[in-house]
Amino acid sequence: MYQSWPSTGRIVDYQLVITNTTCNPDGHGARLCMLINNQYPGPTITANWGDTLRITVRNQLQHNGTSMHWHGLRQLNSNIEDGANGVTECALAPGDSKVYQFKATEYGSSWYHSHFSNQYGDGVVGTIQINGPATANYDTDLGTYTLTDWYYITAFQAGARAFNGGLGGPPPTGDNILVNGTNKNANGGGAYNKVSIQAGKKYRLRIVNTAIDATFRVSLDNHAFQVIANDFIPIVPYSTNYLQVAIGQRYDVIITANQTASNYWFRADADGNCQSANNGVGRAVWTYQGVTVADPTSAAWSTPPTGCTNFQSTPKIALNVPSAQFQAQAQTLPVGFGPVATNGQNLVLWTINGTSMIVDPGKPTVRYVAEGNTSYPQSYNLIEIPSASTWTYWVIQQAAGAPPIAHPIHLHGHDAFVLGSGAGTFSATNIPSLKFTNPTRRDVAMIPGGGWLVIAYPTDNPGAWLMHCHIAFHVSMGLSVQFLEKKSQINLPAPNSIWYNTCQNWKNYQQNGPKYPQDDSGLKKRWPPVEGTYGEF
Repeated sequence: MYQSWPSTGRIVDYQLVITNTTCNPDGHGARLCMLINNQYPGPTITANWGDTLRITVRNQLQHNGTSMHWHGLRQLNSNIEDGANGVTECALAPGDSKVYQFKATEYGSSWYHSHFSNQYGDGVVGTIQINGPATANYDTDLGTYTLTDWYYITAFQAGARAFNGGLGGPPPTGDNILVNGTNKNANGGGAYNKVSIQAGKKYRLRIVNTAIDATFRVSLDNHAFQVIANDFIPIVPYSTNYLQVAIGQRYDVIITANQTASNYWFRADADGNCQSANNGVGRAVWTYQGVTVADPTSAAWSTPPTGCTNFQSTPKIALNVPSAQFQAQAQTLPVGFGPVATNGQNLVLWTINGTSMIVDPGKPTVRYVAEGNTSYPQSYNLIEIPSASTWTYWVIQQAAGAPPIAHPIHLHGHDAFVLGSGAGTFSATNIPSLKFTNPTRRDVAMIPGGGWLVIAYPTDNPGAWLMHCHIAFHVSMGLSVQFLEKKSQINLPAPNSIWYNTCQNWKNYQQNGPKYPQDDSGLKKRWPPVEGTYGEF
Protein backbone atom coordinates (compact mmCIF):
# COMPACT_ATOMS: atom_id res chain seq x y z
CA MET A 1 0.00 0.00 0.00
CA TYR A 2 3.05 2.29 -0.15
CA GLN A 3 3.13 1.97 -3.95
CA SER A 4 -0.47 1.42 -5.04
CA TRP A 5 -4.03 1.37 -3.75
CA PRO A 6 -7.51 1.12 -5.20
CA SER A 7 -9.40 4.12 -6.45
CA THR A 8 -13.05 3.59 -5.63
CA GLY A 9 -14.25 6.90 -7.05
CA ARG A 10 -16.27 7.31 -3.87
CA ILE A 11 -16.24 10.45 -1.70
CA VAL A 12 -17.15 9.90 1.95
CA ASP A 13 -18.43 13.04 3.70
CA TYR A 14 -18.43 13.78 7.42
CA GLN A 15 -19.39 16.86 9.42
CA LEU A 16 -17.57 17.34 12.74
CA VAL A 17 -18.85 20.14 14.96
CA ILE A 18 -16.80 20.99 18.07
CA THR A 19 -18.65 22.67 20.94
CA ASN A 20 -18.19 23.61 24.57
CA THR A 21 -20.38 21.48 26.81
CA THR A 22 -20.20 19.13 29.78
CA CYS A 23 -19.84 15.37 30.03
CA ASN A 24 -19.83 12.69 32.72
CA PRO A 25 -18.48 9.45 31.24
CA ASP A 26 -17.97 7.51 34.49
CA GLY A 27 -20.73 8.92 36.66
CA HIS A 28 -18.37 10.85 38.94
CA GLY A 29 -19.99 14.15 37.99
CA ALA A 30 -20.27 16.49 35.05
CA ARG A 31 -17.27 18.57 34.10
CA LEU A 32 -16.41 20.92 31.24
CA CYS A 33 -15.78 19.09 27.98
CA MET A 34 -15.20 19.89 24.34
CA LEU A 35 -17.08 17.35 22.26
CA ILE A 36 -17.46 16.48 18.60
CA ASN A 37 -21.12 16.24 17.53
CA ASN A 38 -21.96 16.27 21.24
CA GLN A 39 -20.68 12.73 21.84
CA TYR A 40 -17.66 11.10 23.48
CA PRO A 41 -15.71 9.70 21.80
CA GLY A 42 -16.62 11.53 18.61
CA PRO A 43 -18.15 9.71 15.64
CA THR A 44 -16.20 6.93 13.98
CA ILE A 45 -15.12 7.89 10.48
CA THR A 46 -15.70 4.79 8.36
CA ALA A 47 -14.51 4.36 4.79
CA ASN A 48 -13.11 1.78 2.41
CA TRP A 49 -9.54 1.52 1.22
CA GLY A 50 -9.22 3.84 -1.78
CA ASP A 51 -12.09 6.18 -0.84
CA THR A 52 -11.62 9.94 -0.71
CA LEU A 53 -12.48 11.43 2.68
CA ARG A 54 -14.02 14.90 2.74
CA ILE A 55 -14.42 16.05 6.32
CA THR A 56 -15.79 19.45 7.37
CA VAL A 57 -14.62 20.63 10.80
CA ARG A 58 -16.64 23.44 12.37
CA ASN A 59 -15.10 25.21 15.35
CA GLN A 60 -17.92 26.40 17.59
CA LEU A 61 -15.67 26.76 20.64
CA GLN A 62 -15.93 30.30 21.97
CA HIS A 63 -12.36 30.79 23.13
CA ASN A 64 -10.21 28.14 21.46
CA GLY A 65 -8.64 27.60 18.11
CA THR A 66 -8.39 24.05 16.81
CA SER A 67 -6.93 21.83 14.11
CA MET A 68 -7.66 18.17 13.37
CA HIS A 69 -4.98 15.55 12.81
CA TRP A 70 -5.82 12.26 11.10
CA HIS A 71 -3.43 10.09 13.06
CA GLY A 72 -1.32 7.63 11.07
CA LEU A 73 -2.72 8.53 7.66
CA ARG A 74 0.24 9.01 5.37
CA GLN A 75 -1.11 12.06 3.53
CA LEU A 76 1.05 11.26 0.51
CA ASN A 77 1.42 14.53 -1.41
CA SER A 78 -1.30 16.08 0.76
CA ASN A 79 0.85 17.53 3.54
CA ILE A 80 -1.45 20.52 4.13
CA GLU A 81 -4.26 18.14 5.15
CA ASP A 82 -2.25 16.71 8.07
CA GLY A 83 -3.90 19.01 10.61
CA ALA A 84 -0.91 20.13 12.71
CA ASN A 85 -1.39 23.83 13.35
CA GLY A 86 1.83 25.82 13.32
CA VAL A 87 3.35 23.23 10.97
CA THR A 88 0.99 22.41 8.08
CA GLU A 89 -1.81 24.94 8.63
CA CYS A 90 -3.01 27.86 10.69
CA ALA A 91 -5.27 27.18 13.63
CA LEU A 92 -9.00 27.30 12.94
CA ALA A 93 -10.47 30.34 14.70
CA PRO A 94 -13.68 30.22 16.75
CA GLY A 95 -16.65 30.35 14.38
CA ASP A 96 -14.58 29.23 11.39
CA SER A 97 -14.84 25.98 9.44
CA LYS A 98 -12.54 24.01 7.20
CA VAL A 99 -12.81 21.11 4.77
CA TYR A 100 -10.07 18.47 4.90
CA GLN A 101 -9.90 16.22 1.84
CA PHE A 102 -7.49 13.32 1.30
CA LYS A 103 -7.27 9.76 -0.02
CA ALA A 104 -7.47 6.69 2.23
CA THR A 105 -4.30 5.07 0.89
CA GLU A 106 -3.98 2.94 4.06
CA TYR A 107 -6.42 0.51 5.62
CA GLY A 108 -6.97 -0.54 9.20
CA SER A 109 -7.74 1.27 12.45
CA SER A 110 -6.80 4.68 13.79
CA TRP A 111 -8.11 7.86 15.37
CA TYR A 112 -8.34 11.59 14.85
CA HIS A 113 -7.79 14.31 17.40
CA SER A 114 -7.23 18.00 17.87
CA HIS A 115 -3.59 19.03 17.55
CA PHE A 116 -4.25 22.35 19.26
CA SER A 117 -3.71 22.75 22.95
CA ASN A 118 -4.79 19.97 25.32
CA GLN A 119 -8.18 19.73 23.65
CA TYR A 120 -8.20 16.06 22.81
CA GLY A 121 -7.95 15.27 26.53
CA ASP A 122 -11.21 17.14 26.99
CA GLY A 123 -13.01 15.19 24.27
CA VAL A 124 -11.93 16.42 20.83
CA VAL A 125 -11.18 12.91 19.65
CA GLY A 126 -12.75 10.13 17.56
CA THR A 127 -11.77 6.96 15.72
CA ILE A 128 -11.15 5.93 12.10
CA GLN A 129 -11.95 2.60 10.47
CA ILE A 130 -10.69 2.02 6.92
CA ASN A 131 -12.03 -1.31 5.69
CA GLY A 132 -9.64 -3.47 3.69
CA PRO A 133 -7.92 -6.85 3.65
CA ALA A 134 -7.09 -8.79 6.83
CA THR A 135 -4.37 -11.35 7.53
CA ALA A 136 -6.74 -13.79 9.28
CA ASN A 137 -10.43 -14.64 9.09
CA TYR A 138 -13.16 -13.58 11.50
CA ASP A 139 -16.94 -13.58 11.67
CA THR A 140 -17.84 -10.17 13.10
CA ASP A 141 -16.09 -6.79 13.15
CA LEU A 142 -16.83 -5.12 16.49
CA GLY A 143 -15.24 -1.88 15.32
CA THR A 144 -12.98 0.49 17.23
CA TYR A 145 -12.52 0.22 20.98
CA THR A 146 -10.99 3.24 22.67
CA LEU A 147 -8.96 3.25 25.87
CA THR A 148 -8.13 6.51 27.63
CA ASP A 149 -7.15 8.02 30.94
CA TRP A 150 -9.74 10.41 32.37
CA TYR A 151 -9.22 13.40 34.66
CA TYR A 152 -11.84 15.05 36.83
CA ILE A 153 -10.07 18.35 36.26
CA THR A 154 -9.92 19.58 32.68
CA ALA A 155 -7.04 18.73 30.40
CA PHE A 156 -6.04 22.40 30.45
CA GLN A 157 -5.83 22.32 34.24
CA ALA A 158 -3.93 19.02 34.12
CA GLY A 159 -1.52 20.56 31.60
CA ALA A 160 -0.88 23.52 33.89
CA ARG A 161 -0.20 21.19 36.81
CA ALA A 162 2.12 19.10 34.66
CA PHE A 163 4.06 22.23 33.77
CA ASN A 164 4.41 23.18 37.42
CA GLY A 165 5.22 19.55 38.22
CA GLY A 166 8.07 19.76 35.73
CA LEU A 167 9.52 22.45 37.98
CA GLY A 168 9.82 20.10 40.93
CA GLY A 169 7.16 17.42 41.17
CA PRO A 170 5.32 14.73 39.25
CA PRO A 171 2.59 15.45 36.69
CA PRO A 172 -1.01 14.80 37.76
CA THR A 173 -2.32 11.26 37.91
CA GLY A 174 -5.48 10.36 36.01
CA ASP A 175 -8.61 9.61 38.02
CA ASN A 176 -10.00 6.74 35.94
CA ILE A 177 -9.57 4.72 32.75
CA LEU A 178 -12.41 4.69 30.24
CA VAL A 179 -13.11 1.71 27.98
CA ASN A 180 -15.03 2.72 24.87
CA GLY A 181 -15.94 5.99 26.55
CA THR A 182 -17.30 4.72 29.88
CA ASN A 183 -16.49 3.01 33.19
CA LYS A 184 -17.59 2.89 36.79
CA ASN A 185 -16.02 5.31 39.23
CA ALA A 186 -14.46 4.49 42.61
CA ASN A 187 -17.82 4.94 44.37
CA GLY A 188 -19.62 2.51 42.06
CA GLY A 189 -21.46 5.02 39.90
CA GLY A 190 -21.32 5.02 36.13
CA ALA A 191 -21.48 1.91 33.95
CA TYR A 192 -19.18 -0.61 32.37
CA ASN A 193 -19.04 -1.02 28.62
CA LYS A 194 -20.76 -4.31 27.75
CA VAL A 195 -20.05 -6.60 24.78
CA SER A 196 -22.09 -9.67 23.82
CA ILE A 197 -20.37 -12.57 22.05
CA GLN A 198 -21.63 -15.89 20.69
CA ALA A 199 -19.90 -19.18 21.41
CA GLY A 200 -17.82 -20.45 18.51
CA LYS A 201 -17.60 -17.09 16.71
CA LYS A 202 -14.49 -15.03 15.96
CA TYR A 203 -14.56 -11.28 16.61
CA ARG A 204 -12.29 -8.54 15.30
CA LEU A 205 -11.62 -5.75 17.80
CA ARG A 206 -9.75 -2.55 16.91
CA ILE A 207 -8.03 -1.34 20.11
CA VAL A 208 -6.99 2.33 20.13
CA ASN A 209 -5.13 4.14 22.93
CA THR A 210 -6.41 7.74 22.93
CA ALA A 211 -4.94 8.67 26.33
CA ILE A 212 -3.02 11.81 27.19
CA ASP A 213 -0.53 10.25 29.64
CA ALA A 214 -0.87 6.48 30.07
CA THR A 215 0.38 3.34 28.36
CA PHE A 216 -2.04 0.47 29.02
CA ARG A 217 -1.64 -3.24 29.70
CA VAL A 218 -4.64 -4.83 28.00
CA SER A 219 -6.18 -8.31 28.25
CA LEU A 220 -9.44 -10.27 28.17
CA ASP A 221 -9.67 -12.93 30.87
CA ASN A 222 -9.29 -16.49 29.53
CA HIS A 223 -9.27 -15.29 25.90
CA ALA A 224 -6.07 -14.83 23.91
CA PHE A 225 -5.62 -12.10 21.32
CA GLN A 226 -4.68 -13.09 17.78
CA VAL A 227 -2.98 -9.90 16.59
CA ILE A 228 -3.39 -9.15 12.87
CA ALA A 229 -2.32 -5.49 12.64
CA ASN A 230 -0.40 -2.87 14.58
CA ASP A 231 -1.16 0.74 13.71
CA PHE A 232 -1.92 0.71 9.95
CA ILE A 233 0.39 -2.25 9.26
CA PRO A 234 -1.06 -5.71 8.50
CA ILE A 235 1.18 -8.30 10.17
CA VAL A 236 1.76 -12.03 10.26
CA PRO A 237 -0.72 -13.10 12.98
CA TYR A 238 0.62 -13.99 16.41
CA SER A 239 -1.07 -14.91 19.68
CA THR A 240 -0.63 -13.18 23.04
CA ASN A 241 -2.48 -12.93 26.34
CA TYR A 242 -1.47 -9.32 26.92
CA LEU A 243 -0.92 -6.21 24.85
CA GLN A 244 1.16 -3.20 25.84
CA VAL A 245 -0.53 -0.27 24.08
CA ALA A 246 1.18 3.12 24.09
CA ILE A 247 -0.59 6.39 23.38
CA GLY A 248 -1.53 6.58 19.71
CA GLN A 249 -0.91 2.90 19.06
CA ARG A 250 -3.56 0.57 17.65
CA TYR A 251 -3.87 -3.20 17.64
CA ASP A 252 -6.37 -5.12 15.54
CA VAL A 253 -7.02 -8.45 17.25
CA ILE A 254 -9.24 -11.48 16.70
CA ILE A 255 -10.90 -12.98 19.79
CA THR A 256 -12.34 -16.48 19.57
CA ALA A 257 -15.33 -17.17 21.82
CA ASN A 258 -14.19 -20.65 22.81
CA GLN A 259 -14.41 -20.59 26.61
CA THR A 260 -17.10 -21.59 29.11
CA ALA A 261 -20.17 -19.40 28.59
CA SER A 262 -19.92 -16.76 31.31
CA ASN A 263 -19.02 -13.12 32.02
CA TYR A 264 -15.39 -12.06 31.59
CA TRP A 265 -13.44 -8.91 32.45
CA PHE A 266 -11.83 -6.92 29.70
CA ARG A 267 -8.94 -5.13 31.43
CA ALA A 268 -6.98 -1.96 30.65
CA ASP A 269 -4.57 -0.95 33.40
CA ALA A 270 -1.95 1.79 33.53
CA ASP A 271 1.36 0.05 32.84
CA GLY A 272 3.91 0.82 35.52
CA ASN A 273 6.59 -0.78 33.33
CA CYS A 274 6.29 2.35 31.18
CA GLN A 275 6.07 4.72 34.18
CA SER A 276 2.30 5.07 33.75
CA ALA A 277 -0.06 5.45 36.70
CA ASN A 278 -3.78 6.01 37.27
CA ASN A 279 -6.08 6.07 40.27
CA GLY A 280 -8.59 3.83 38.48
CA VAL A 281 -8.65 0.65 36.44
CA GLY A 282 -10.24 0.20 33.04
CA ARG A 283 -12.89 -2.52 32.97
CA ALA A 284 -15.57 -3.75 30.58
CA VAL A 285 -17.85 -6.79 30.74
CA TRP A 286 -17.83 -9.36 27.93
CA THR A 287 -20.73 -11.81 28.10
CA TYR A 288 -21.60 -14.93 26.15
CA GLN A 289 -25.08 -14.95 24.65
CA GLY A 290 -27.54 -16.82 26.85
CA VAL A 291 -25.77 -15.76 30.06
CA THR A 292 -27.22 -13.09 32.38
CA VAL A 293 -24.98 -10.02 32.37
CA ALA A 294 -23.27 -9.61 35.74
CA ASP A 295 -19.96 -8.43 37.16
CA PRO A 296 -17.46 -11.17 36.26
CA THR A 297 -15.57 -13.29 38.76
CA SER A 298 -12.90 -14.24 36.21
CA ALA A 299 -9.21 -13.87 37.01
CA ALA A 300 -6.58 -12.06 34.99
CA TRP A 301 -3.99 -13.99 33.00
CA SER A 302 -0.86 -14.87 34.95
CA THR A 303 2.61 -13.62 34.00
CA PRO A 304 1.83 -10.13 32.65
CA PRO A 305 4.58 -8.58 30.52
CA THR A 306 7.64 -7.02 32.08
CA GLY A 307 9.63 -4.13 30.70
CA CYS A 308 8.52 -1.41 28.29
CA THR A 309 9.48 -2.57 24.84
CA ASN A 310 8.62 -2.53 21.16
CA PHE A 311 7.34 -6.01 20.32
CA GLN A 312 8.91 -7.16 17.05
CA SER A 313 5.94 -8.02 14.86
CA THR A 314 6.48 -9.21 11.28
CA PRO A 315 4.82 -7.06 8.59
CA LYS A 316 2.82 -9.14 6.12
CA ILE A 317 4.10 -7.01 3.25
CA ALA A 318 7.86 -7.47 3.59
CA LEU A 319 10.05 -4.40 3.15
CA ASN A 320 13.75 -4.10 3.95
CA VAL A 321 15.85 -1.12 5.01
CA PRO A 322 19.22 -0.44 3.33
CA SER A 323 21.87 -1.03 5.97
CA ALA A 324 25.06 -0.05 4.14
CA GLN A 325 24.67 3.69 4.71
CA PHE A 326 23.36 3.49 8.28
CA GLN A 327 26.63 4.28 10.04
CA ALA A 328 27.43 7.14 7.68
CA GLN A 329 23.97 8.72 7.67
CA ALA A 330 22.41 7.97 11.06
CA GLN A 331 22.06 11.04 13.23
CA THR A 332 21.28 11.34 16.92
CA LEU A 333 18.26 13.15 18.35
CA PRO A 334 18.85 13.48 22.10
CA VAL A 335 15.73 13.73 24.26
CA GLY A 336 16.57 16.00 27.17
CA PHE A 337 14.99 17.91 30.02
CA GLY A 338 16.27 21.07 31.56
CA PRO A 339 16.39 24.87 31.52
CA VAL A 340 15.50 26.43 28.18
CA ALA A 341 15.73 30.16 27.50
CA THR A 342 12.71 31.32 25.53
CA ASN A 343 10.85 34.60 25.26
CA GLY A 344 13.24 36.10 27.77
CA GLN A 345 12.49 33.46 30.39
CA ASN A 346 14.35 30.44 31.64
CA LEU A 347 11.92 27.51 31.76
CA VAL A 348 12.38 23.83 32.53
CA LEU A 349 11.15 21.97 29.45
CA TRP A 350 11.49 18.76 27.48
CA THR A 351 13.76 19.10 24.48
CA ILE A 352 14.68 17.21 21.31
CA ASN A 353 18.03 18.03 19.75
CA GLY A 354 18.62 20.67 22.41
CA THR A 355 15.55 22.72 21.53
CA SER A 356 12.06 22.82 22.99
CA MET A 357 9.63 23.26 20.12
CA ILE A 358 7.43 26.34 20.20
CA VAL A 359 5.43 27.18 17.07
CA ASP A 360 3.13 30.02 16.12
CA PRO A 361 -0.36 28.68 15.25
CA GLY A 362 -0.70 31.62 12.86
CA LYS A 363 2.59 31.14 10.98
CA PRO A 364 2.96 27.48 10.02
CA THR A 365 6.14 26.07 8.52
CA VAL A 366 4.33 25.48 5.22
CA ARG A 367 3.76 29.24 4.95
CA TYR A 368 7.49 29.89 5.34
CA VAL A 369 8.05 27.47 2.46
CA ALA A 370 5.32 29.06 0.33
CA GLU A 371 6.90 32.49 0.85
CA GLY A 372 10.42 31.25 0.14
CA ASN A 373 11.37 32.35 3.65
CA THR A 374 14.13 30.24 5.20
CA SER A 375 14.39 32.26 8.40
CA TYR A 376 12.72 29.59 10.48
CA PRO A 377 12.69 30.43 14.18
CA GLN A 378 15.07 28.23 16.18
CA SER A 379 12.14 27.24 18.39
CA TYR A 380 10.48 25.57 15.38
CA ASN A 381 13.08 22.82 15.88
CA LEU A 382 13.17 22.19 12.13
CA ILE A 383 15.57 19.82 10.39
CA GLU A 384 15.76 20.00 6.61
CA ILE A 385 16.39 16.59 5.08
CA PRO A 386 18.89 16.72 2.18
CA SER A 387 16.92 16.52 -1.05
CA ALA A 388 19.11 13.73 -2.40
CA SER A 389 18.39 11.46 0.56
CA THR A 390 16.28 8.39 -0.10
CA TRP A 391 16.30 7.11 3.50
CA THR A 392 16.54 8.87 6.84
CA TYR A 393 17.96 7.22 9.97
CA TRP A 394 17.58 8.54 13.51
CA VAL A 395 18.96 7.39 16.83
CA ILE A 396 16.58 8.86 19.41
CA GLN A 397 18.52 8.85 22.66
CA GLN A 398 17.50 9.77 26.19
CA ALA A 399 20.01 12.40 27.22
CA ALA A 400 22.01 12.09 30.41
CA GLY A 401 20.12 13.75 33.25
CA ALA A 402 16.68 13.49 31.61
CA PRO A 403 14.06 11.74 33.73
CA PRO A 404 14.11 8.04 32.70
CA ILE A 405 10.56 8.03 31.34
CA ALA A 406 9.36 6.00 28.36
CA HIS A 407 8.11 8.13 25.47
CA PRO A 408 5.72 7.00 22.70
CA ILE A 409 7.24 8.67 19.63
CA HIS A 410 4.76 9.41 16.82
CA LEU A 411 5.96 10.09 13.29
CA HIS A 412 3.70 12.02 10.91
CA GLY A 413 3.61 11.33 7.18
CA HIS A 414 5.40 7.97 7.33
CA ASP A 415 5.59 4.62 9.02
CA ALA A 416 8.69 4.25 11.16
CA PHE A 417 10.79 1.19 10.42
CA VAL A 418 11.70 0.23 14.01
CA LEU A 419 15.26 -1.04 13.73
CA GLY A 420 15.76 -1.53 17.45
CA SER A 421 15.58 -0.14 20.98
CA GLY A 422 17.40 -0.75 24.23
CA ALA A 423 18.69 0.49 27.56
CA GLY A 424 21.52 2.91 28.18
CA THR A 425 23.43 4.80 25.52
CA PHE A 426 23.43 3.65 21.91
CA SER A 427 26.87 2.89 20.48
CA ALA A 428 28.47 1.01 17.60
CA THR A 429 28.29 -2.17 19.66
CA ASN A 430 24.49 -2.03 19.31
CA ILE A 431 24.50 -1.94 15.52
CA PRO A 432 24.64 -5.75 15.08
CA SER A 433 21.40 -6.01 17.09
CA LEU A 434 19.50 -3.76 14.66
CA LYS A 435 17.05 -5.42 12.29
CA PHE A 436 17.13 -4.22 8.68
CA THR A 437 15.32 -7.19 7.11
CA ASN A 438 11.57 -6.59 7.22
CA PRO A 439 11.65 -4.83 10.60
CA THR A 440 8.55 -3.90 12.58
CA ARG A 441 6.74 -0.92 11.05
CA ARG A 442 4.31 1.40 12.80
CA ASP A 443 3.70 5.12 13.34
CA VAL A 444 4.16 5.12 17.15
CA ALA A 445 7.19 3.44 18.71
CA MET A 446 8.40 3.48 22.32
CA ILE A 447 11.75 4.78 23.49
CA PRO A 448 12.39 3.08 26.85
CA GLY A 449 13.11 5.23 29.89
CA GLY A 450 16.80 6.08 29.96
CA GLY A 451 17.35 4.20 26.69
CA TRP A 452 17.38 4.55 22.91
CA LEU A 453 15.24 3.95 19.85
CA VAL A 454 16.50 3.63 16.26
CA ILE A 455 14.11 4.25 13.38
CA ALA A 456 14.36 4.70 9.64
CA TYR A 457 11.94 5.84 6.96
CA PRO A 458 12.08 6.52 3.22
CA THR A 459 12.07 10.19 2.30
CA ASP A 460 9.30 9.77 -0.24
CA ASN A 461 6.61 12.15 1.02
CA PRO A 462 7.24 15.87 0.45
CA GLY A 463 6.16 18.04 3.35
CA ALA A 464 6.76 19.51 6.78
CA TRP A 465 6.27 16.60 9.16
CA LEU A 466 6.18 16.40 12.93
CA MET A 467 7.75 13.76 15.13
CA HIS A 468 6.80 14.08 18.76
CA CYS A 469 6.14 12.33 22.03
CA HIS A 470 2.43 11.55 22.27
CA ILE A 471 2.23 12.12 26.02
CA ALA A 472 0.24 15.36 25.89
CA PHE A 473 2.08 16.84 28.87
CA HIS A 474 5.43 16.24 27.15
CA VAL A 475 4.52 17.60 23.73
CA SER A 476 3.02 20.65 25.44
CA MET A 477 6.43 21.18 27.04
CA GLY A 478 8.14 21.06 23.67
CA LEU A 479 9.09 17.40 23.10
CA SER A 480 8.77 17.66 19.31
CA VAL A 481 10.88 18.04 16.22
CA GLN A 482 9.85 18.64 12.61
CA PHE A 483 11.38 17.56 9.31
CA LEU A 484 11.24 19.45 6.05
CA GLU A 485 11.28 16.79 3.35
CA LYS A 486 11.76 17.41 -0.39
CA LYS A 487 10.80 21.04 0.04
CA SER A 488 10.69 21.86 -3.68
CA GLN A 489 8.11 19.10 -4.30
CA ILE A 490 5.58 20.03 -1.60
CA ASN A 491 2.05 20.58 -2.92
CA LEU A 492 1.64 24.07 -1.51
CA PRO A 493 -1.73 25.79 -1.02
CA ALA A 494 -2.93 27.76 -4.00
CA PRO A 495 -2.72 31.57 -3.67
CA ASN A 496 -5.91 33.10 -2.23
CA SER A 497 -7.22 29.63 -1.38
CA ILE A 498 -9.26 28.66 1.68
CA TRP A 499 -5.98 27.65 3.34
CA TYR A 500 -4.97 31.31 3.36
CA ASN A 501 -8.45 32.39 4.43
CA THR A 502 -8.07 30.20 7.52
CA CYS A 503 -4.85 32.02 8.37
CA GLN A 504 -6.47 35.43 7.86
CA ASN A 505 -9.43 34.44 10.03
CA TRP A 506 -7.05 33.31 12.77
CA LYS A 507 -5.18 36.61 12.51
CA ASN A 508 -8.44 38.55 12.75
CA TYR A 509 -9.45 36.52 15.80
CA GLN A 510 -6.15 37.19 17.52
CA GLN A 511 -6.45 40.90 16.79
CA ASN A 512 -10.15 41.40 17.52
CA GLY A 513 -11.27 38.53 19.73
CA PRO A 514 -10.33 37.29 23.21
CA LYS A 515 -6.56 37.04 23.59
CA TYR A 516 -5.00 34.42 25.80
CA PRO A 517 -1.26 34.11 26.31
CA GLN A 518 0.31 31.16 24.58
CA ASP A 519 1.51 29.04 27.48
CA ASP A 520 2.89 25.99 25.74
CA SER A 521 4.37 24.69 22.50
CA GLY A 522 1.43 25.70 20.30
CA LEU A 523 0.85 22.04 19.47
CA LYS A 524 -0.63 21.23 22.84
CA LYS A 525 -1.64 24.34 24.81
CA ARG A 526 0.25 27.63 24.61
CA TRP A 527 3.43 29.47 25.61
CA PRO A 528 4.84 31.00 27.95
CA PRO A 529 2.78 30.60 31.14
CA VAL A 530 1.55 33.68 32.93
CA GLU A 531 2.58 33.96 36.56
CA GLY A 532 -0.22 33.69 39.07
CA THR A 533 -2.76 31.96 36.84
CA TYR A 534 -2.57 28.50 38.38
CA GLY A 535 -3.81 29.11 41.92
CA GLU A 536 -7.35 28.00 41.10
CA PHE A 537 -6.13 24.61 39.90
